[in-house]
Amino acid sequence: MKPLNDYSHIRGFCYSGGYRVSQEQLKRELGYARSLQLNSTRIWLSEREYRKDPEEFLKKLISFVETAWEAGISTMPILFNGNGLNPGDLEAEYKEYADRYVKDVVLALSGEPGLLMWDVMNEPSCNDYVLEAGEAKEAHWEKVNAFLRRSCDMVRKYDSVNAVTIGHTYMADVEETVGEVDVFSFHDYLPVRRQIEATYQAAEELAERCGKPFLNSELCCLCRANPYDMALDICREHNTGWYLFELMIDGYWSDVHGIFYPDGTVRDPSIPAAVLGFRRKRDEGMVYPNANKEGYAERGISMVKEALAEKTKVFSAGRKSIDEVLEAAEFCANLLEACELVPMYDPPTARIERIRKAGDEREARKLAYELAMLLQDKCLLL
Repeated sequence: MKPLNDYSHIRGFCYSGGYRVSQEQLKRELGYARSLQLNSTRIWLSEREYRKDPEEFLKKLISFVETAWEAGISTMPILFNGNGLNPGDLEAEYKEYADRYVKDVVLALSGEPGLLMWDVMNEPSCNDYVLEAGEAKEAHWEKVNAFLRRSCDMVRKYDSVNAVTIGHTYMADVEETVGEVDVFSFHDYLPVRRQIEATYQAAEELAERCGKPFLNSELCCLCRANPYDMALDICREHNTGWYLFELMIDGYWSDVHGIFYPDGTVRDPSIPAAVLGFRRKRDEGMVYPNANKEGYAERGISMVKEALAEKTKVFSAGRKSIDEVLEAAEFCANLLEACELVPMYDPPTARIERIRKAGDEREARKLAYELAMLLQDKCLLL
């Protein structure tokens, strides 16, 4: 796609599966993306995979771009990956492989209407070659940048129309190759608003100085204190296009990244809400839920008491069934969850389902008691 002056309309997602997944899976997962009004995807390619079977590789890649475009989703292919960079790829011996790969991929996709832009390399500075270089760090970083400049030239040699970018690890890495790209891009996983604001201010100043638009091509990470609502709010405030990392909860990063499980369920509904622009109120005027407004908290506690009561006779004791105990527990759990009185890391309702499947009576009674006591405490009931 011909370079644009503004990419603020991009609501993108990184997609590690890319061209490697089946058509059935791809269409299903692109459907998840469209449900969140996402309109672009960023995918990792591999020269090593290409080398094994160039024809099949290009066939799958073209099919991916066309299928995504049919769903209203453009594609940003990443030619090289800086994570775990092989230093040998920066040497002259690799030039033959790199040139053939870039030529074939660029010629295969350059005419596709679904191609948004080329990302020459993902996170060029995020590897041991640069990070562990010690006193040689400056020389190593320059060698990486020389590879980037040459690769940008190669892309333009075979495609003089579509935009080119480099997905830099940090905004601080951008300036040395900003002259080689049509759009500069960076990743931002910073943990507090002040630091993120400073990143966008630096990007806006560079954009003004060099006359080029920019993108945040990776953001949102649970374990880096970079939550979706904060990160995306700041993007909107700065009118910046973005790519979430990533769409699916799968693989190595599944415990800190991703929105959808393969079956279409989500880790946390607040994440899709944040993507769609809904934000949690955090300032004055907050109205807190009253779980006992109509006496339901007291009712739930009474249900648990009844379910756990021992009906003692002369020679026998009677207990409620596990189903009755779990129903009382579920009443309390639904009230606690609806009024946000419990953490949702492992929701009580999920625990109830596990106990129901296991048929564990002791655990059922224990959980019911725990939830009733928690409801009593949260609602300040005697």
